[in-house]
Amino acid sequence: MMKSDEVLMLKHVSKSFPATLRGGEPIQILQQIDLALLRSESLAITGRSGSGKSTLLQVSAGLLGADSGEIVFEGKNLTMLSDDKLSALRSQRMGFIFQSSLLLNDFTALENVQIPAMIAGKRERQARQLALDMLELVGLGDRLHHGSDQLSGGERQRVAIARALVNEPSVIFADEPTGSLDERNAALVEDLLFSLVHDRQVSLLLITHNNLFASRCDHVYRLHNRVLEVKE
Repeated sequence: MMKSDEVLMLKHVSKSFPATLRGGEPIQILQQIDLALLRSESLAITGRSGSGKSTLLQVSAGLLGADSGEIVFEGKNLTMLSDDKLSALRSQRMGFIFQSSLLLNDFTALENVQIPAMIAGKRERQARQLALDMLELVGLGDRLHHGSDQLSGGERQRVAIARALVNEPSVIFADEPTGSLDERNAALVEDLLFSLVHDRQVSLLLITHNNLFASRCDHVYRLHNRVLEVKE
């Protein structure tokens, strides 16, 4: 049973991938993972490269299917939803930030933020205004009509944050959002992300190898040997 203040719950979730060699045993990545993320809470998952952190994020958001267990998001069991319903839920209620900003190269900063709002069902004028407001919030009001190739790495990640928040999601899934940035820009993006998550009361599931970044979250876990450990 999902508690009323839980926005995301994983219960006994396991995930494996086929063996690389024919006839080999499947490679177990996640084993019996239990996790709960509350509303307006931030939670970080750390671990070595290759430990399965990104896989855990993708399974939590329904981007990858689990072998077993339940993933419940806002009371809906993701493992029971059709692909169409799952896509609609992600579009309307989840935001994503990755290590690479993944901006559309042929579109401006404004268009990159506006398009997800339109996909989620907003009218063009409303989507444009929401995108304008979000880009102002992340300090890019003077870069609206610049293409991604005209933006610095830090600016591209700020566009990605604006895009992730434009549909007012309940959870932001962030996978190494500062991993490709220099120290100065990483610190700026970290501060901005936590400020906006706090002000908008959005939950945050953060994947990072940066222990200082992780320590700013309410809770920190370490993924090790396929299981989650509470990190003191």
